[in-house]
Amino acid sequence: MASMQSFAYLLTLLTFLLKVNAVTICNATQSCPEDLPCCSQGGQCGTGQYCLGSCNPSFSFNIDSCMPLPICKDSSTKFDNYSSKILNEYTFLGNVSAADWLYSGNIIDYADENSLILAMPKNSGGTVLTSTRAVWYGKITARMKASHLGGVITAFILFSGIQDEIDFEFVGADIEKVQTNYYWQGTLNYNHSTNITVDDVFDDYHTYELDWHEDYITWSVDGTIGRTLYKNETYNSTTDTYRFPQTPSQVHLSIWPGGNATNAPGTIAWAGGEINWDAPDISDPGYYYAIVNEVNITCYDPPIFAKKNGTKAYKYTNSDNFLEKSIMITDDEVMLGSDEATGNNITEGVTTSSSSSSSSASSSSSSSSSAKKTSSASTTGKTSSGSSGSSTSTSSSSSSSSSSTNSKNDAPVLSNINIVTVFSFIFGLLI
Repeated sequence: MASMQSFAYLLTLLTFLLKVNAVTICNATQSCPEDLPCCSQGGQCGTGQYCLGSCNPSFSFNIDSCMPLPICKDSSTKFDNYSSKILNEYTFLGNVSAADWLYSGNIIDYADENSLILAMPKNSGGTVLTSTRAVWYGKITARMKASHLGGVITAFILFSGIQDEIDFEFVGADIEKVQTNYYWQGTLNYNHSTNITVDDVFDDYHTYELDWHEDYITWSVDGTIGRTLYKNETYNSTTDTYRFPQTPSQVHLSIWPGGNATNAPGTIAWAGGEINWDAPDISDPGYYYAIVNEVNITCYDPPIFAKKNGTKAYKYTNSDNFLEKSIMITDDEVMLGSDEATGNNITEGVTTSSSSSSSSASSSSSSSSSAKKTSSASTTGKTSSGSSGSSTSTSSSSSSSSSSTNSKNDAPVLSNINIVTVFSFIFGLLI
């Protein structure tokens, strides 16, 4: 009898734990609920960091749930001994004065080349480097080395919350070319990709440039234009819309396992086949990698018709279409008070102690009140023997990496190991 009572109790406990681990999904047919109002880039509802950056206003609870994006500012970043200046994406609350860049995954200073390594250790989801400010038209250049080998993707992209996207993507199986692509509001179109031939994207540094104007985009390598897209080429007569990237976007550089065995077959095929997690790079230096030496951002003036009520942030004002005419430049706050806060209530969860530390929370990798995905930053040489590594993009969209974890968001995370432990305990009582 006692065993049956214990069994009933443990089943109740397991049911609770499984509910705790539930994830609230957001997409075109299901918006986020009021208590978890922000739709992340990965399509999960939450608060805090879910409301920043690539928060999708179209799938969130309402148009005010996502925080306004910090306005573009000209910058030049040389990634020489720079990792300590990059903040953890999962503890950042929007204080752009604290850092120009965020990371998830593993970043390593590479003193030999005065650069930054984006590392992808065995069986990891890769690494993403993200600008804290958005660009609403501008010129962005990155001097970098991509990764190599089948299944490894490196990416240098612009990505907005509404999922406008402009890409350079490097498939590690072919180090003699780079793919260019663009997307409008996340609409998949497999005919937009074209290649630019490049001499060895892995061993040699090249300068890749995205020059984004209101009416055209150019993709250039080492100063030579390899592709031009004109806005008038993207007109869709059915919707009377130009399907051209046109909303404020963050800069992302990443390495990710496109050939991971758990990915869709089409993604694996595009990535050059399944990734080899026992490749020589995994032994020495211990990870696949891409290397970023320098990134320059030049901001262009906003469209002449842009509504202005300040100089601090970009904010959507119309939820009907999320086009460039829906954007206003305002002085709205861009920083959250806690990881329970949202654009609907930026002071939610703020206490006397958290209020005094909120501005510094974004610069501490352990100050968040709830568990985030752990990341690491360290300083080392690329490798003791000078051997090479591999490349990048995302699991949630097709171009940037890293899976997010939770704050209030998905509630505490229950790992598979804990679930197995509960089951083992239940069956142990019954035997």
